[in-house]
Amino acid sequence: MIAPDDFRKVLSHFGSGVTVVTTSDADKRPTGLTCSAFASVSLEPPLVLVCVDHKAQSFPALRDHGRFAVNILSSDQEAVSRRFATSKILDKFEGVAHTISELGLPLVAGAVAHLECVTVSTHVEGDHTIFIGRVERAGAPGGEPLLYFKGRYERLVPEPKPGA
Repeated sequence: MIAPDDFRKVLSHFGSGVTVVTTSDADKRPTGLTCSAFASVSLEPPLVLVCVDHKAQSFPALRDHGRFAVNILSSDQEAVSRRFATSKILDKFEGVAHTISELGLPLVAGAVAHLECVTVSTHVEGDHTIFIGRVERAGAPGGEPLLYFKGRYERLVPEPKPGA
Protein backbone atom coordinates (compact mmCIF):
# COMPACT_ATOMS: atom_id res chain seq x y z
CA MET A 1 0.00 0.00 0.00
CA ILE A 2 1.22 3.52 -0.77
CA ALA A 3 2.57 5.60 2.13
CA PRO A 4 0.51 8.65 3.21
CA ASP A 5 3.22 11.18 2.23
CA ASP A 6 3.62 9.59 -1.21
CA PHE A 7 -0.16 9.53 -1.67
CA ARG A 8 -0.42 13.22 -0.72
CA LYS A 9 2.36 14.11 -3.18
CA VAL A 10 0.68 12.32 -6.07
CA LEU A 11 -2.72 13.84 -5.25
CA SER A 12 -1.17 17.33 -5.21
CA HIS A 13 -0.99 17.05 -9.00
CA PHE A 14 -4.78 17.34 -9.17
CA GLY A 15 -5.59 21.04 -9.26
CA SER A 16 -8.73 22.04 -7.42
CA GLY A 17 -10.77 24.99 -6.39
CA VAL A 18 -10.63 26.08 -2.77
CA THR A 19 -13.71 26.13 -0.56
CA VAL A 20 -14.52 26.98 3.01
CA VAL A 21 -17.22 24.70 4.39
CA THR A 22 -19.22 26.41 7.13
CA THR A 23 -21.91 25.57 9.63
CA SER A 24 -22.96 26.59 13.14
CA ASP A 25 -22.31 24.76 16.37
CA ALA A 26 -24.89 23.92 19.05
CA ASP A 27 -24.60 27.47 20.45
CA LYS A 28 -25.21 28.96 16.95
CA ARG A 29 -21.60 30.14 16.67
CA PRO A 30 -20.25 30.01 13.10
CA THR A 31 -17.48 27.51 12.42
CA GLY A 32 -15.77 26.23 9.32
CA LEU A 33 -12.76 24.75 7.58
CA THR A 34 -10.88 24.97 4.31
CA CYS A 35 -11.79 22.08 2.04
CA SER A 36 -10.53 21.09 -1.40
CA ALA A 37 -12.33 17.72 -1.25
CA PHE A 38 -15.59 19.01 -2.73
CA ALA A 39 -17.52 17.69 -5.72
CA SER A 40 -20.87 17.67 -7.44
CA VAL A 41 -22.72 14.36 -7.00
CA SER A 42 -26.05 14.76 -8.80
CA LEU A 43 -28.11 17.31 -10.70
CA GLU A 44 -31.49 15.67 -9.95
CA PRO A 45 -31.68 16.11 -7.01
CA PRO A 46 -28.91 18.70 -6.65
CA LEU A 47 -26.30 17.01 -4.43
CA VAL A 48 -22.71 17.83 -3.50
CA LEU A 49 -20.16 16.17 -1.25
CA VAL A 50 -17.44 17.37 1.08
CA CYS A 51 -14.89 15.18 2.85
CA VAL A 52 -13.92 16.25 6.37
CA ASP A 53 -11.11 14.96 8.56
CA HIS A 54 -12.34 13.67 11.92
CA LYS A 55 -9.64 15.80 13.64
CA ALA A 56 -10.98 19.07 12.19
CA GLN A 57 -12.25 21.55 14.78
CA SER A 58 -15.50 21.93 12.85
CA PHE A 59 -16.14 18.21 12.42
CA PRO A 60 -18.46 17.82 15.47
CA ALA A 61 -20.59 20.80 14.38
CA LEU A 62 -20.79 19.51 10.80
CA ARG A 63 -21.74 16.05 12.05
CA ASP A 64 -24.38 17.33 14.46
CA HIS A 65 -25.94 20.38 12.77
CA GLY A 66 -27.31 18.70 9.66
CA ARG A 67 -26.64 21.71 7.43
CA PHE A 68 -23.57 23.21 5.82
CA ALA A 69 -22.57 25.82 3.27
CA VAL A 70 -19.85 25.54 0.67
CA ASN A 71 -18.17 28.89 -0.02
CA ILE A 72 -16.10 28.78 -3.23
CA LEU A 73 -13.29 31.24 -2.57
CA SER A 74 -12.21 34.01 -4.92
CA SER A 75 -8.66 34.58 -6.11
CA ASP A 76 -8.07 37.30 -3.50
CA GLN A 77 -9.12 35.11 -0.53
CA GLU A 78 -5.92 33.16 0.08
CA ALA A 79 -5.70 34.64 3.60
CA VAL A 80 -9.24 33.40 4.33
CA SER A 81 -8.30 29.91 3.13
CA ARG A 82 -5.18 29.87 5.30
CA ARG A 83 -7.13 31.09 8.33
CA PHE A 84 -9.74 28.33 8.03
CA ALA A 85 -7.05 25.70 7.32
CA THR A 86 -5.17 26.14 10.60
CA SER A 87 -6.01 24.50 13.90
CA LYS A 88 -4.16 27.25 15.80
CA ILE A 89 -7.04 29.73 15.53
CA LEU A 90 -10.17 28.91 17.53
CA ASP A 91 -12.50 31.63 16.20
CA LYS A 92 -12.01 31.32 12.46
CA PHE A 93 -14.64 33.98 11.74
CA GLU A 94 -13.00 36.74 13.78
CA GLY A 95 -12.24 39.51 11.29
CA VAL A 96 -13.75 37.58 8.35
CA ALA A 97 -16.67 39.35 6.70
CA HIS A 98 -19.70 37.09 6.50
CA THR A 99 -23.46 36.98 6.72
CA ILE A 100 -25.85 34.45 8.21
CA SER A 101 -28.23 33.12 5.57
CA GLU A 102 -31.96 32.47 5.95
CA LEU A 103 -31.01 28.82 6.57
CA GLY A 104 -28.79 29.93 9.47
CA LEU A 105 -25.53 29.21 7.66
CA PRO A 106 -22.47 31.46 7.64
CA LEU A 107 -21.64 32.71 4.13
CA VAL A 108 -18.17 34.15 3.54
CA ALA A 109 -18.34 37.59 1.89
CA GLY A 110 -16.46 37.90 -1.40
CA ALA A 111 -16.73 34.22 -2.36
CA VAL A 112 -17.42 33.55 -6.06
CA ALA A 113 -20.27 31.18 -5.14
CA HIS A 114 -22.19 29.75 -2.18
CA LEU A 115 -24.15 26.52 -1.87
CA GLU A 116 -26.40 26.01 1.16
CA CYS A 117 -27.02 22.35 1.90
CA VAL A 118 -28.99 20.01 4.12
CA THR A 119 -27.03 16.88 4.99
CA VAL A 120 -28.84 13.88 3.52
CA SER A 121 -26.25 11.21 4.32
CA THR A 122 -22.80 10.64 5.76
CA HIS A 123 -20.26 7.93 5.08
CA VAL A 124 -17.28 7.23 7.33
CA GLU A 125 -14.27 6.23 5.23
CA GLY A 126 -10.81 6.03 6.79
CA ASP A 127 -10.01 9.16 8.80
CA HIS A 128 -12.69 11.25 7.05
CA THR A 129 -16.44 11.49 6.84
CA ILE A 130 -18.08 12.17 3.48
CA PHE A 131 -21.04 14.53 3.88
CA ILE A 132 -23.60 14.43 1.09
CA GLY A 133 -25.65 17.62 0.99
CA ARG A 134 -28.82 18.48 -0.91
CA VAL A 135 -28.43 22.01 -2.22
CA GLU A 136 -31.35 24.13 -0.99
CA ARG A 137 -30.05 27.53 -2.08
CA ALA A 138 -27.17 28.66 -4.26
CA GLY A 139 -25.75 31.86 -5.62
CA ALA A 140 -22.79 32.90 -7.72
CA PRO A 141 -21.90 36.57 -7.29
CA GLY A 142 -18.95 35.92 -9.64
CA GLY A 143 -15.27 36.62 -9.82
CA GLU A 144 -12.16 34.54 -10.39
CA PRO A 145 -11.63 31.40 -8.26
CA LEU A 146 -8.75 30.59 -5.94
CA LEU A 147 -7.01 27.38 -7.02
CA TYR A 148 -4.69 24.91 -5.29
CA PHE A 149 -2.05 22.88 -7.15
CA LYS A 150 1.12 21.09 -5.99
CA GLY A 151 0.81 22.50 -2.49
CA ARG A 152 0.51 26.12 -3.64
CA TYR A 153 -2.26 28.62 -4.18
CA GLU A 154 -2.69 29.59 -7.82
CA ARG A 155 -4.86 31.87 -9.91
CA LEU A 156 -6.28 31.58 -13.40
CA VAL A 157 -4.25 33.27 -16.09
CA PRO A 158 -6.60 35.31 -18.24
CA GLU A 159 -6.64 34.35 -21.89
CA PRO A 160 -5.28 37.06 -24.18
CA LYS A 161 -7.97 39.03 -25.94
CA PRO A 162 -8.27 38.35 -29.66
CA GLY A 163 -6.16 40.80 -31.65
CA ALA A 164 -4.10 41.80 -28.59
